[in-house]
Amino acid sequence: MRVGLLTREYPPDVYGGAGVHVEFLARELAALVDLDVHCWGEASGADAPGVLRHRPWSGLDGANDALRTFSVDLAMAAALAGRDLVHSHTWYANLGGHLAKLLHGVPHVMTAHSLEPLRPWKAEQLGGGYALSSWAERTAIESADAVVAVSGAMREDILACYPGLEKDRVHVVHNGIDTRLYRPDPATDALDRIGLDRSRPYVLFVGRITRQKGVPHLLRAVRDIDPAAQVVLCAGAPDTPEIDREFRELYQELSRVRAGVHWIPQMLPRPEVIQLLTHAAVFVCPSVYEPLGIVNLEAMACGTPVVASRTGGIPEVVADGETGVLVDVDDDFEAGLARALDSVIGDPATARRMGGAGRERAVDEFGWDAVARRTVRLYEEVLEQA
Repeated sequence: MRVGLLTREYPPDVYGGAGVHVEFLARELAALVDLDVHCWGEASGADAPGVLRHRPWSGLDGANDALRTFSVDLAMAAALAGRDLVHSHTWYANLGGHLAKLLHGVPHVMTAHSLEPLRPWKAEQLGGGYALSSWAERTAIESADAVVAVSGAMREDILACYPGLEKDRVHVVHNGIDTRLYRPDPATDALDRIGLDRSRPYVLFVGRITRQKGVPHLLRAVRDIDPAAQVVLCAGAPDTPEIDREFRELYQELSRVRAGVHWIPQMLPRPEVIQLLTHAAVFVCPSVYEPLGIVNLEAMACGTPVVASRTGGIPEVVADGETGVLVDVDDDFEAGLARALDSVIGDPATARRMGGAGRERAVDEFGWDAVARRTVRLYEEVLEQA
């Protein structure tokens, strides 16, 4: 079976959960099918065979990002001749998958990692391009031969946003985690380089600076948590200058009222992130919208308890009271985050129990090998029906 996998992010350019998903899914799929990966970027001699990179048309330099995205989609579609099936990830590649379906007469499977109708703040980032990204997603999702939802909650959201979509075309295949890679690491050299006080606990956030990830809520929530706790923010890639400015102002305010606040704006190497996850007293995910949240799985696999918002697919990953604490996204959200963080920091024995249970859950239920096998079975079903 010859499969074309379409994505914006691919190593070494991975900055979000969708990119992590494609990176590990592709690794496992390559052992099961004849796989080509089409992604953004400049071709490199370091790329593995079967990785084809595309860049926006130079004639659109300076144009709206959505238009530049469409030019990449056109290039991807043109390069997919000879594939039996195409599988796209995120709106950045969905239109490429749809065009390949029409041009080459092959089935299109698309994975929805988020939904444009549920991210209205993207208009702040894309301007009129948000109408284009929404159109691209709707066109692709309503015409796809199969739609993969990364959680049960995501499936419900897909069917609610696109009621014309036949229910039996939407399949749940959870995100996965490589628990051989993400596992507790006793080393502490990364903590020392950052300047953390290893005698004090720390709260850890890892994610992009976006409205979706709820970073401003977190910066306000941690103002009044246990003063013994440090706060580590691995936060970069702001969506817009406005959210970047808001983050910096809140960070400066937080730094004035409490000691031990560390902001790491650059993307750290994965081994350093794993060290930070391992030694955190608690990992926090304050997202206001999250189809699943791979980063929660990463923290759990490293044996760390999680405080996260009760939204989207997060409750399918984080078992409230067992592997962490869930907080309702309501008018009391920020205060609820603070209470939950204090409850975990203040009870190390329960935190250790939650961390151990999280590791066990990640290993037992979310392995990438199982995700890849389930994905190939879906490909086979789609090809049989084509």
